[in-house]
Amino acid sequence: MSSVVLITGLSGAGSSQAADVLEDMGWFVIDNLPTELLDKVIDLVHAKGSTIEHVALVVRAQGVEDVAGQLMTLRSSLDDVRVLFLEASDDVLVRRYEDTRRRHPMGRDSGVVESIARERASLEPLKAEADIVIDTSDLNVHQLRDRLTELFGTDAPQGVMQTTVMSFGYKHGLPLDVDLVLDCRFLPNPHWVDELRPKTGRDRAVRRYVLDNPQTEQFLERLDHLFDVVLPGYVAEGKSYLTIAVGCTGGRHRSVVVADEIAVRLRRRGMEPRVKHRDVKR
Repeated sequence: MSSVVLITGLSGAGSSQAADVLEDMGWFVIDNLPTELLDKVIDLVHAKGSTIEHVALVVRAQGVEDVAGQLMTLRSSLDDVRVLFLEASDDVLVRRYEDTRRRHPMGRDSGVVESIARERASLEPLKAEADIVIDTSDLNVHQLRDRLTELFGTDAPQGVMQTTVMSFGYKHGLPLDVDLVLDCRFLPNPHWVDELRPKTGRDRAVRRYVLDNPQTEQFLERLDHLFDVVLPGYVAEGKSYLTIAVGCTGGRHRSVVVADEIAVRLRRRGMEPRVKHRDVKR
């Protein structure tokens, strides 16, 4: 059974770049697909003798009303249909249009700012149905490629929720595109221990300092109870991707230890989480 990804989102947010990345990974890509041909393309892909396994369809804003109506039908007839929604902040989108000197597709009778607002409002129903939302405001083309490769480069087994656990530092900003944010700044900070300050949460001494604290043990136990509730719920709702972000002040000590420990506990549940330490080298 083929995997089908609908790529949509705000004009200028990176749909074309996303399509190029998936095509480079071997996906069969159709850009700017007329929505009335959507079901015909799917029938062709699933025709007897077809060798196409992964399909990415780029749908522009002008056809989102039709897509939103067809999405339920697609998901009821196919096992693996996902929606990738790309967005960016208004100021970034305006700057991108100024740089390229292109006219906004919804800007025949209005300026860029008004066109973006109109498009954003029209896309809200489809964004609500998205499996993955990526904010490209602070991503260059290479970072977007890395993010998409992480998500689509290796398919998870059918029915298994693809999970990422990320550590970060609050002083470097909240991460984009996460589902759960856990704050561990209440734990004692190894930064204030002279011999631990230059180390990171990947070092044994720091791990012991954090994990031996009774507060950490209680925190992780409570998280286990939370996961007992939310993880089966996400799976039952058909969620394909889950990103859990764990933050401390600098992103080098406590959050790294806790993120690694959460990944261990998720593996005990039969999951295969990816682990990223965003700010550990800062």
